[in-house]
Amino acid sequence: MAVNKNKNFLTPGDELLFLPLGGSGEIGMNVNLYGCRGKWVMVDLGMTFADPSYPGVDLILPDLSFIEERREDLLGIVITHGHEDHIGAIPYLAADLGVPIYATPFTAGLIRGKLEEEGLTKEVKLHVIPMGGSMTLGDFKFSYAAMAHSIPEGNGLIIETPHGRIFHTGDWKLDDQPQMGTPSTPEQMRALGDSGVLAMIGDSTNVFNAKASGSEAGVRDGLLEVIRNRKTGRVLVTTFASNAARLHTLGQVALQVGRQVCVVGRSMDRILGVARATGYLKDFPPILSFDQAARLDPSKLLIICTGAQGEPAAALSRIASGSHQHLKLERGDCVIYSSKEIPGNELSIGIVQNALATRGVEVITERQAHVHVSGHPGKPELEAMYGWVRPEIAIPVHGERRHLEAHAKLALDIGVPRAMVPTNGNVIRLAPNGPKLIGNEKVGRLVLDGDVILPADGSTMLSRRRIMHNGYMSATVVLNGSGKLAAKPAIMAQGVPVEEDATEFIAECSEAAAQAVRNGDSRNPEKFSESIRVAVRRVARDWTGKKPVTDVQIVRV
Repeated sequence: MAVNKNKNFLTPGDELLFLPLGGSGEIGMNVNLYGCRGKWVMVDLGMTFADPSYPGVDLILPDLSFIEERREDLLGIVITHGHEDHIGAIPYLAADLGVPIYATPFTAGLIRGKLEEEGLTKEVKLHVIPMGGSMTLGDFKFSYAAMAHSIPEGNGLIIETPHGRIFHTGDWKLDDQPQMGTPSTPEQMRALGDSGVLAMIGDSTNVFNAKASGSEAGVRDGLLEVIRNRKTGRVLVTTFASNAARLHTLGQVALQVGRQVCVVGRSMDRILGVARATGYLKDFPPILSFDQAARLDPSKLLIICTGAQGEPAAALSRIASGSHQHLKLERGDCVIYSSKEIPGNELSIGIVQNALATRGVEVITERQAHVHVSGHPGKPELEAMYGWVRPEIAIPVHGERRHLEAHAKLALDIGVPRAMVPTNGNVIRLAPNGPKLIGNEKVGRLVLDGDVILPADGSTMLSRRRIMHNGYMSATVVLNGSGKLAAKPAIMAQGVPVEEDATEFIAECSEAAAQAVRNGDSRNPEKFSESIRVAVRRVARDWTGKKPVTDVQIVRV
């Protein structure tokens, strides 16, 4: 298989390859490739959310250049479950790949909605596979293995290949009292191990947690206790919209404590709709309209809403700031964060919580009460799974480098013969004689900027970062036919830190531009324009210590 013409790989049919394009060395944006006999299959096609280093951007997408160049050898995309970091890039990138997508019913429902929004239902073929079902793509046979997670139909993938069996865990945890779905049993996992597993490619997110993640049933008891003790005031619970098991839990708690439910947030409405259409949440209580909720006795109301990560446009942020059109919170109300604080979101979450505190609203998080459990395996769960599956090779994924290294060490410590920590772009031979790093391929990030997909490290984002940090200036110079100034240079500044002395600053910049014109040669336009730009920016640097992005326009009359 010729992965790269400049590298000596084995001939076709002699190897089984693993190549992560996303999700190894980071939490989010999961994209994994398996290669055999000249063909590839993709597992998951996710995205991640942008941080402040990507100004004006919400979504980060994986760079699929490697497989796009080999799209005729790609057989299909198999999806483990419906979280955004596993399906979020589908509406933006799948059509260009031109291959079918395979998913179980609930996940397929979420994907179908995304494709409909983008008008891609004809361009992208979606195959629905029943829970526990299987399909064959070339030399790969995929079987779904149900796993407990924080969304319906979390699945691992058992992948049969000519070189051995792979267990791709997807996102998972152990839950002896799941509130939704029936995950695979220890006996089934032992049977998988008995059949022989070449490699387990697995979730590393919670490898540092010394305790098991815990059951959703425990969260139900914790939420019931907290909400039952609230005799007055509204209770608002914020959680991940995709956590349909938590929605089920909250619906049952509302019925037990005698509160009626109002659901807020477009993504939560979508999850509820898909869940009901695919047979879940059938006993969820009736949902109040905003008008009904506003008129209801506050002590009888339970609001479930999005915005647990402090997203500025989400429902909770607008409610906390008092800008939500329909719902208000006031002193004596309570907000429960039934969610994990994702690293990097601390500041945005703190802003919302401080806004709530200013309104006299009590905030309860997992630090104060048992109102959340993770959907990922802690150390004891990882140890149990390795004991059942007994793979020859451990390949940790879905984690930052520190998570992957700790996961690999754990696997080796409990008896897995071999382990390798991948980085996005690594071409790893799993068989024969694996694991072995045999090459590196191009990977990277793309940004969804408005409706345009751009390189994350391209000129657009570079310019925007410079403007964000240093501000922007322009100088317009008008010359007459002899190349002399026909008017005083016009200066415009945005985001440059001169406020009280702005008039004096602009005047000095204008004079610097005029002096550059007098000293320059307009017959060499490029050099002439650059001398004006440097002169204006030098004044800005002397005044502010900043080097604003500076443009020059030359007008001849």
